[in-house]
Amino acid sequence: MKRKFLFLFSAILFANSYLVAQSAIGTWKTVDDETGQEKSYVEVYEKDGKLYGKILELLIEEDKGKNCDVCPGKKKDQPIEGMEILMDMKKEKDYWGGGKILDPKTGKVYKCYIELEGADKLKVRGYIGFSLLGRTQYWYRVK
Repeated sequence: MKRKFLFLFSAILFANSYLVAQSAIGTWKTVDDETGQEKSYVEVYEKDGKLYGKILELLIEEDKGKNCDVCPGKKKDQPIEGMEILMDMKKEKDYWGGGKILDPKTGKVYKCYIELEGADKLKVRGYIGFSLLGRTQYWYRVK
């Protein structure tokens, strides 16, 4: 009986430490939430305790090499590949929030939060005002 309890306790501890160790840092494949088409690879990285994300590669052939002619400020007319689109995401309880996300297709900047839904699936929610008025995409980890 003691062995079973010790085994069960160890298994729970291991599973808990695995979940805590999961991170949004890495390379993610973005998928259009309306068409299901794969759009880009985004690298999510940490800088000064916050998460950021930049487009590494556009996957749709006709988008490759495009500049963002509708983006605001310093990003206007800059190449979309290499552009930072996820900014200032702070770690909350079990998600990252308080940041912004740029849609290079429209040039609009939205409030954002991201949340892991398993080790290889990232929920990305962009919204205006409060999170009920927004759109969700799922990104998938590139291995």
